[in-house]
Amino acid sequence: MKLRSKIRLALCAGVAAITACAGTVAAAPAPHTATAGPARIDPAKLRSALDGVHRAGVPGVFGEVRDATRTWRGASGVADLTTGRPVGADMRQRVGSITKTFTAAAIMQQVERGRIRLDAPIGDHLPELVPGERGRKITVRMLLNHTSGLPDYIVHAFPSLQQNSPTSLDDNRFRRFRPAELIAMGVAAPPAGEPGDPVGVYSNTNYLLLGELLERVTGTTAERYITRNVIERAGLRHTGFPTGPRIDGPHPRMYEALYGLIDPPRDYSVYDASWTGTGAALVSTMEDLNRFYGKLLDGRIVSRSSLEQMQRTVPVRALDGSTIVYGLGLHKVDIEGCGTFWGHDGTVWGARTVSLTRSDGERQMSVAVNLERWNERDSAGIPQPHPIDDALSTLHRQALCGTGAPTPTPTP
Repeated sequence: MKLRSKIRLALCAGVAAITACAGTVAAAPAPHTATAGPARIDPAKLRSALDGVHRAGVPGVFGEVRDATRTWRGASGVADLTTGRPVGADMRQRVGSITKTFTAAAIMQQVERGRIRLDAPIGDHLPELVPGERGRKITVRMLLNHTSGLPDYIVHAFPSLQQNSPTSLDDNRFRRFRPAELIAMGVAAPPAGEPGDPVGVYSNTNYLLLGELLERVTGTTAERYITRNVIERAGLRHTGFPTGPRIDGPHPRMYEALYGLIDPPRDYSVYDASWTGTGAALVSTMEDLNRFYGKLLDGRIVSRSSLEQMQRTVPVRALDGSTIVYGLGLHKVDIEGCGTFWGHDGTVWGARTVSLTRSDGERQMSVAVNLERWNERDSAGIPQPHPIDDALSTLHRQALCGTGAPTPTPTP
C-alpha cells in the first residue's frame, strides 16, 4: 500500500517517542543492556507532565502509574469540549490494538491445551478464509507476530482514506462489519510480503483471523472466550467488548483530527467497533490495563513457557512505515538506564492508549488521550511534529522512569 503520500493510518498505534510507530521517529542508539531501575513515583512531576499534554492541545488525558510501593492516578483537561465536563482517571476508553494482547493470550491458552499449534498452517483450520498455497504457508505464529504477509484491510473498509477524505469514517459509523468480510478484503489485496519474511508487516487482518480461529477451536465466539478466560481470569471489572456503538459507563468523547482533514476534530466516541473486532475493539480502564499486563507478565494468564513464546520478537514495519519490535501480541521497548518494558498501544478513531509494564513488574504505566492523529501533513503527505508529541514523550518518560531520561527507542 503506497500510503506515504496519502493518509498514514498508524492504527497500530504507536507509543509517542517510545516506539516509532505513530509517525514519531526517534534516532536509535547503539544496543545496550539496561540495568538501572526507574526512580520512585513523583506525583508533582507526573501532574505537571499530565497538564503539559493538555496544554499542548489534547482535550483530555488520564492515566495510572504503579511502582512496587504505590499507585498514582491522574487526569487533566476535559472529557467533552462542548460541556466542559472534566476527564477522570477512572474513565473507560476504547483501547484499540491493546486488544491484540488479549487475543494472543487466548490463542496461547489453546496452544497449551493442544488445540492449536503455533507452527500449524492456518489453512488447516480456516481453508475457506485463507485458501490454497497461501493458507498452507501462513502459520498461526505468523499471524501473531505479523510475518504472514497479509496486508491490512482498513484502507479497503474505509476507501475514502485513499483519496485523503474522511467520508468513510462517517459512512461507517453504524455499519456492522462481519469478520469474514474484512478478512476477505485483506486476503484479496496485493500481498504485503511473503509468509515468514524476517521483517513483518503490521496488519489487523492477522488478528481478525485469530479471532475466527478461536471460534473454530472453542465452539464459542472469540469475544465470549476472551471474556471468560482472559478478562475474568485477570479480575478485570471494567473491560469488555462493546455490544453496540455506545460505551457503557463514564468515558470521554473521542476526537479525531485525521492529520488535519477534520478541522475542528470530530467526536467518534459513538461508533460500531465491528470494524476492529478481536484486533482492536476492547473498552477498558487504565487500572484494568495495568492489572492485566501485571498478571500476564507474572505468568498468571498464560503459562511461563507460553509467555516466553510471546516474548520472542521480530522487527515489524508499522502501518506508517516505521519499525517496531514485536512478539506474539506484545511490543518490546528498551529504555536506556531504565529497563525493558512489555505491553502494547492502540488507537481507534479519536482515541489513543498505551500500556507498558517493566519486565520485573516494578513499574507500570497506562495513559489515554481523547484526541488522535493531531499532526498536520506537509505537501508530501507526511505528518509534521506537533507540541503534543513532545508533551506525551515527557509524560511517558516521567511515568516509566521517573526522570528526564533519554527518549526511549525501539530495541534494535
